This record gives sequence, C-alpha cells and structure tokens, in this order.
Amino acid sequence: MVKTTIKVSDHGPYEVTGSFKLVDEDGNSFEAKNGVSLCRCGLSGEKPFCDGTHEEVDFESAPRAKDDLMVEV
Repeated sequence: MVKTTIKVSDHGPYEVTGSFKLVDEDGNSFEAKNGVSLCRCGLSGEKPFCDGTHEEVDFESAPRAKDDLMVEV
C-alpha cells in the first residue's frame, strides 16, 4: 500500500501525494491522479484545488507540527 502524504507548504497549498480518494460533501469524487494541491488561502477559482491565487494575494501561513498538538483520528 502506498503511503499518503499531506505537506503544508509555507504560504501555499496542501500538497497531497500517494494513494487517496478526494470526495465532496455529496459523495462525488474528484479525479486525483498521483497528487493534488489543495487551496489553503480560500480564494482559488478552482476550489478545492490551488490555482496559485495565494501568490497574488500574499497569503501568509507557515504552521509547524508540534508533538503536543497531534491528534489521532
């Protein structure tokens, strides 16, 4: 089984790679080949996918993972 990785890019999108299925609230699937970039700034015209708008609006966010904030689902 291929591991799925979600990378939070500084000032940019979530980059998702690996084996996964992307589904909307109604259960409809988005086609996702080997990976996708998901909008984090909320302003993409291609939601849920990133279209680079974060660069135009100077979106800033660079969170770092902290062990005490890890939550298992």
